[in-house]
Amino acid sequence: MPRITAGRREAKRAEIVAAARRCFARDGFHQTSMPDIAAEAGVSAGAPYRYFTSKEEIILAIAGDAFRLIFEPVERLAESADAPSVAELVAAALGTISGETVQDATGREVAVEELLRCVVQTWAEVLRNDEVRGPAAEGFEKVRATIADALRRGRAAGTAPAAIDPDRAARVVMGLLHGFLLQRVAFGLADTAGFADDLHAGLIL
Repeated sequence: MPRITAGRREAKRAEIVAAARRCFARDGFHQTSMPDIAAEAGVSAGAPYRYFTSKEEIILAIAGDAFRLIFEPVERLAESADAPSVAELVAAALGTISGETVQDATGREVAVEELLRCVVQTWAEVLRNDEVRGPAAEGFEKVRATIADALRRGRAAGTAPAAIDPDRAARVVMGLLHGFLLQRVAFGLADTAGFADDLHAGLIL
């Protein structure tokens, strides 16, 4: 039997991740079994185990991709702009999720609503699963530190108020992003552009 190529293996792995993401968004992490994921992907019940050791590994892959899509634009702006404001940093992430779809790590189109439903569920996993909490905390701190450095530059340049504490203000940015994501998924807040406009109008940070 010919060995599967690396490219074919990666493609099949991506198909399973996409199927799992649909299941998780529809039914939740804990109501979805590996056989459910296999059925959604159109493969045999044991096939997902050729690419992932467990459902938790699939959750980690989906969570990592989701947070990358949301927070990479924030990091890029924080690293490249001389002195971005809090509103600009939040708007950078909102721009990514303002459309109907985004591209995942493999270039596949993913429904934004599907992705964000998985993000919100991941927060619950952070409370109970050390394998999820560790990478989540590491990623959070990396983004927070990058934002804090950007706000320090802004304070030095006079574009951010001298009285702000950059480390606390960085948490404000993260809090605004998390709050918007939760409101969008749980309560139907879909006016991304309006939210960004109000940030620019109401925040001087």
